[in-house]
Amino acid sequence: MTVTRYAAQGPPALGVPAGPGVPPQPAEPIGEGREPVRQAVGGQPAELSGLAAPDGRPGLGATVAAAAGLAPAGLGVVPAVPDRTPFPAAFAAVYRGQIARGKVARMPLMFVATLQSVGILALLRGVVDIDDAAICAQVVAGCTVLVVAFVALNLLAQRFGALRAAGALDYYLTLPVPGSAVVLGTAASYATFAVPGVVVTAVTGALMFDLPLSGLWVLAPVALLAGASLAGIGAAFGLLAPRPELATIAGQLGMSVVLFAGIIPADRLPGIGWLARDLLPSSYAVDALSATFLPAARWATVALDLGVCALVALVTLAAAAAALRRAGTA
Repeated sequence: MTVTRYAAQGPPALGVPAGPGVPPQPAEPIGEGREPVRQAVGGQPAELSGLAAPDGRPGLGATVAAAAGLAPAGLGVVPAVPDRTPFPAAFAAVYRGQIARGKVARMPLMFVATLQSVGILALLRGVVDIDDAAICAQVVAGCTVLVVAFVALNLLAQRFGALRAAGALDYYLTLPVPGSAVVLGTAASYATFAVPGVVVTAVTGALMFDLPLSGLWVLAPVALLAGASLAGIGAAFGLLAPRPELATIAGQLGMSVVLFAGIIPADRLPGIGWLARDLLPSSYAVDALSATFLPAARWATVALDLGVCALVALVTLAAAAAALRRAGTA
């Protein structure tokens, strides 16, 4: 293409007079071997051959030369693709954004998550023999992990199901962040509001069933690893369900399975119950927490149960990240 040069009084249209009695200014093509292109800027001619402004930014010459197809080789006119954000930074960004969004619902979330577990504890207190420490520990640990499951399975399935139905997943897919950071950051934001419920349920249950409180420091890794493993499952429910209503139903059913597999002792489950309990990651968190309420806790078994939770968390988060990419391309 050709670039035209105009007089300093302004660029008149071709064949049209610049003013009364002024003949039209002919267009003068500039090709190879001609003088540098000039343009009137503020009444003063400016060299378009300079490709950088004094402050180092691309100057007028770079802009016009790129538009005219005269930019030299190596001049970048296409924005560079940003590098992939590291997982810690991506997780922190998603976590802060979801925390800011969820502050409105923090009080109902804390109330519901705590009330249902404490209510189940009060109900079972009247039917469970408190002289059996193993059963009491199982009940308290199961109700405590239920608070985590309420957030990680039920609420997270609803959240991602709503995001998928509204088409809001495209926003996260355009960001250079890992999918697991989106899932875990969202789950951690909801879990933050459930932490008081976890603590209240564990302490209330221990006092209600006359259990020792010395091993409650295990509550932190139990809640963290159980929440991460169940968060991957809950996110997968919401991302793979074709409708948000089905995601809500799946989250509710999953939470019910966690409840019954957690509070019922393993030796009292039917045959198929054993299989479901062994496949459920929350059952290992329940076993780890219940062991700390017993007089002689076997810490090697506790560490093994927590290790299983960590391994399952890696698998479920990877599956949820794959489901996130699949839902975005569907």
